Amino acid sequence: MLRLYDSRFSGNSWKVRILLNQLRRPFERITLDLDAGETKTDSFIELNRFARIPVLQLSDKRTIVESAAILLYLAEGTEYLSEDPYLRSQIVGWMFFEQGDLQRSIALARVYQIKGMADEMSQQIERLHTDGYAGLEPLERWLHRNEWLVGDSYTVADLAVFAYVSLAHEGGYRMERFRSINRWLGGVRSQPGWLGFFERSPYQYG
Repeated sequence: MLRLYDSRFSGNSWKVRILLNQLRRPFERITLDLDAGETKTDSFIELNRFARIPVLQLSDKRTIVESAAILLYLAEGTEYLSEDPYLRSQIVGWMFFEQGDLQRSIALARVYQIKGMADEMSQQIERLHTDGYAGLEPLERWLHRNEWLVGDSYTVADLAVFAYVSLAHEGGYRMERFRSINRWLGGVRSQPGWLGFFERSPYQYG
């Protein structure tokens, strides 16, 4: 059985849980406490050289790290990842964009809000918002003209970008200004097997 190491508030881990649920893949969930340093132990670093979650451990004990790599592995041979080389390159491109232009700016602002640090980190949040909005603008422009990120149907690219963008409001982002993004978020949520952030998958053990 697959084993997923994640944390309670990780958007990157949420992506993986959604796809596992959509694929109806049974998995064991191991939830780690990041504040307690559970990703810094020697035993965890043996699983992930980067000492962070998520980690997907296969039945043969090999591990896959980094959420984008995990998603691509799980989506191989399914409707969520095109076999066409060009379309696949576009999917990967959006996944790179999400990690490089959106994830950090949204995730850190969200962490500061969740931990009650908004006042003391206000200047940092302002800078994060500047960078985050700069990433959200081209996404909005694309979705104004396109229903999905790649091709004419939902793919793993939509899932990869969806997670943190859907959580941006928790970091103080004013998402009501992005009409096309909000329409697209609704489309992702309507996909079969979509799983809410704190919802438990029926295929989950542990």
